[in-house]
Amino acid sequence: MNSAQVASRPPTDWASPKMRSRIARRYRSEAIFRNLGLFALVLAASFLAFLLFTVVRDGWQGFLSTDVKISVTYDPTLLGIDPAAAKGPDAQAALQAGDFQAVMAAGVAKLGDDADAVSEGAWLVLRRQLMDDPALLGKTVQVWVPAKSTIDLLAKGKFDLSKPELERGVSDADIANFNDLKKAGLVRTGFNRTFMTGADSTNPELAGIWGATVGSLLTLFVTLGLAFPIGVLSAIYLEEFAKRNRWTDLIEVSINNLAAVPSIIYGLLGLAVFLNFFDMPRSAPIVGGLPLALMTFPVIVIAGRVAIKSVPPSIRDAALGIGASKVQVVFQHVLPLALPGILTGTIIGMARALGETAPLLMIGMRAFVSDTPGGLTSPATALPVQVFLWSDDVARGFVEKTSAAIMVLLVFLLLMNSLAIYLRNKYERRW
Repeated sequence: MNSAQVASRPPTDWASPKMRSRIARRYRSEAIFRNLGLFALVLAASFLAFLLFTVVRDGWQGFLSTDVKISVTYDPTLLGIDPAAAKGPDAQAALQAGDFQAVMAAGVAKLGDDADAVSEGAWLVLRRQLMDDPALLGKTVQVWVPAKSTIDLLAKGKFDLSKPELERGVSDADIANFNDLKKAGLVRTGFNRTFMTGADSTNPELAGIWGATVGSLLTLFVTLGLAFPIGVLSAIYLEEFAKRNRWTDLIEVSINNLAAVPSIIYGLLGLAVFLNFFDMPRSAPIVGGLPLALMTFPVIVIAGRVAIKSVPPSIRDAALGIGASKVQVVFQHVLPLALPGILTGTIIGMARALGETAPLLMIGMRAFVSDTPGGLTSPATALPVQVFLWSDDVARGFVEKTSAAIMVLLVFLLLMNSLAIYLRNKYERRW
């Protein structure tokens, strides 16, 4: 179209019905798009709110436990403990070797028909009490011990007692035992310290998350110790030192692809290499951290490259202009300025690693571990794996334990992501 044709074209009549109809359609399309976006946001927030509501509703009582009061006599003869040995240099070992199950059985027998209300593992409470206070040996004391799971669930109102016995999941005998103990003031419900300080157990009332939490922390320690330095150094080399050729292009594409590989592939790699080839200890944090480090490594490299690239070239030029070497420019000027972005990406990658289950299942971290791990090579499990195992258990008492463990895991993830947001907002620079 030449200038003469443009000049001869009549001006647009924006007040004409045709143009008003076009403008109205445009505004209508924008309104529909805006409303669809708002609807999608509200729908996503509703699903999230429903998920959180369900988890909290089913899990908040997992932080509570029910105890039964029994009278216990720490009889040295029944315990099989020499009173003299209990005061000697090996007193703790002598007390730990006592037959506390016999003492518990004698104490529970005093409840009569309500003896079945006490947990099978209540003798652990008696052992811990006597080891904390050896002066109780030979004395009769009142002790609060964990109630068995059905009594605990009755105290929390988890059963619909209006249904027949076969449908409600609890027997009439357990209901009678609970009512008798409640009338006698021998039952109470309070904060479940065992859940926060104990490890896994076959009894729901004795199961805790501390062992799995320590296992997760040790696994993340291995993951961070391997993925962070290697990832940051790789990002520095690719962005500052590597020459642009087909090999570096291939490496970059490979790293980007690795960031999208499903996590179970890293688990299969760990199973084939670290366990079958190197014969490393199964179900140990050091083995669990290796595939998670491989999974987190590409995320750190990508975040590191983006952060390094965001540093203005003038910083490099100024440092080179005053005689700094290339290595000095990178490590004394560029890296400190890019570190907040690198840390943000690292924390997000570690948060993803914290919630992963598939790689850990493949390398055997689903074993039943009833003790808190003492090191990187000790048998351990992780918090998401613990949630998976409890959700697969048939015992009804593990339902609330599963939701409570999910709440703890969500808190950890929220704290890690909040830390990433804080670092980004506090140290982020706009050039």
